[in-house]
Amino acid sequence: MTKRGETHRRAYRRAGAKLSCYIHLVVYIPVNLLLVFINYSTTPQYLWFQWPLLGWGIGLVFHWLAVFIGPTLMERSVKRELEKDRSGE
Repeated sequence: MTKRGETHRRAYRRAGAKLSCYIHLVVYIPVNLLLVFINYSTTPQYLWFQWPLLGWGIGLVFHWLAVFIGPTLMERSVKRELEKDRSGE
């Protein structure tokens, strides 16, 4: 594969990962609003909506970290390893 083709493939994959994270957030918000509405409509004395909101929220945070922070950390690690190889360590 050419360098241009490889670059395009990586950019396409990163854009897809970012889009999936945005979709995850767009689904998370209305579903959890619906759960809050259902909870207050049926059993307002016990606020159970917080548990799926928290669990799914943790998953959403890890998804965001993997998409937006992970690649940066990986690039830094690769650069560091390449520098070590060049210096002969």
